Amino acid sequence: MSELEEYRIRMLERLEEAARAFQAECLAAEDPYAPLKQGWNVHQTAVHTRDVDRLIYGLRARRTALEDNPGFQSFDGNAFMAKNYDASESLQDLLTGFVEDVDALVEMLRDLPPEGWSRTSSHDTLGHGLTLQSWVEKDLAHIEEHLKDVKEQNQK
Repeated sequence: MSELEEYRIRMLERLEEAARAFQAECLAAEDPYAPLKQGWNVHQTAVHTRDVDRLIYGLRARRTALEDNPGFQSFDGNAFMAKNYDASESLQDLLTGFVEDVDALVEMLRDLPPEGWSRTSSHDTLGHGLTLQSWVEKDLAHIEEHLKDVKEQNQK
């Protein structure tokens, strides 16, 4: 097995682990509506992380795997939250859906041939030649970033 194949296998494992750790940390929060250091609370952070996986990075990875050079537009997470956030949405339910979405993406990606990871897409500001692998890396980094935020709050 090549180093690149090993890297991709480990990245998928980390994606699953990060999603589950994020779910656990969010559910462990004493008050999911107490503000975090970056301004949002745990509930808002969970909604945002789920939405970005579902509507941005996860979707871009799926579309890049299935379509020929799909094009993507920029996404303003703050504007989307301002318009769509529902504080009454069940934290448990949204996190369960988030983990299920990540699991489905990982399952799809595990079945890809090695050349599938190099399929490309374009973005209106990031340019052309963005690989499926790059979208998965961005998804993982985004989840890990918010996992860190919630962990820091829980350790206080």
